[in-house]
Amino acid sequence: MRAPLARPQQGATLIEVLIAIVVLSIGLLGLAGLQLTSMQSNHSAYYRSQATLLAYDLADRMRANRTAALTSAYLVDFPTSSSSNTVSGTTAQKDRAEWLNNLALKLPDGTGKVEKSGTLVTISVRWNDNRGRIKATGDTTTPTETFVYRTEI
Repeated sequence: MRAPLARPQQGATLIEVLIAIVVLSIGLLGLAGLQLTSMQSNHSAYYRSQATLLAYDLADRMRANRTAALTSAYLVDFPTSSSSNTVSGTTAQKDRAEWLNNLALKLPDGTGKVEKSGTLVTISVRWNDNRGRIKATGDTTTPTETFVYRTEI
């Protein structure tokens, strides 16, 4: 009598399928972590873009009102973030109040500083960048970012 011929294997075993699912799951988890980091970086970049535009806005206002800018009418030193600054007074006071209001509205805890040395103006914009923080550290202080723009008026 002849021995029955062994049939070749057809399909995959349950163990092979489970191993493939585990490998795929690990890869997808890595991709999800990468997506989270990317979103945090994009959020931080958005805030930096807003800070840049707001600093340029004040510089343009100062150039348009150059006489007042040269007499230090635009100087300010990081007041508490508030969107309720009174927009009244001279053009320089209105410009400064509108700028501080925009900082508070568009950036979390946004505030600014303007310094002048001759015709050189330094505009600093500071905000809380906690949502854009990528790596958690043991530091418990509030993570602030500062954008500094120097120009001549």
